[in-house]
Amino acid sequence: MIDYRDRHILSLLQANAEMPLSEIAERVALSVSACSRRVARLREEGYIKGTIALLDRKKINLPTTIFLLVKTGLHTGNYLEQFHAAVSAIPEIVEVHRLTGNFDYILKLALPNVEYYDVIYKQILKHVTFYDMSAYISMETVKISPALPTNYI
Repeated sequence: MIDYRDRHILSLLQANAEMPLSEIAERVALSVSACSRRVARLREEGYIKGTIALLDRKKINLPTTIFLLVKTGLHTGNYLEQFHAAVSAIPEIVEVHRLTGNFDYILKLALPNVEYYDVIYKQILKHVTFYDMSAYISMETVKISPALPTNYI
C-alpha cells in the first residue's frame, strides 16, 4: 500500500535521485533504515524503474528538437513490429508515441541541427514506408519535466 511518505519519497527522488538517504529520511520523518526499506520496496514493486542522469542537450551538441508526425497506412502486426524495431534502433529518436486522430505516431528527435533531420529521415525510410510524414521544429522549450505527479497512487 502506497502512503503519503512513499509518494513524498518518490517526489524527492524524481527531483534529485542523488539526494542522500539521510536527507530523504529527514524530510519524510523516518529513520534512515525505515526510509531505506521503503525505497527498496518501491524499487521491488516497480514504482522506481531505474535511475538516470539528465544530460544538458546543448553541452552534448543536441540542441535541436524536431517532432515528426507519421501516418503509416499499414496496421498489420508484421509492419508494426518492423516500425517499432526501426525507430528503436535510431538513438536520435528519443520518444515515440502511438496516437489517436489523423496521425498514427509522433516521434521526438534530439538532433545537432535542423539539417541532420534529413539523415534521420533517410534512416527511417530504409526500414519502413509511410503514407505521410510531417516534421515540426521546436522553436522553444516552454516546459520539460521528467517528473511525474505522485498524487494518483
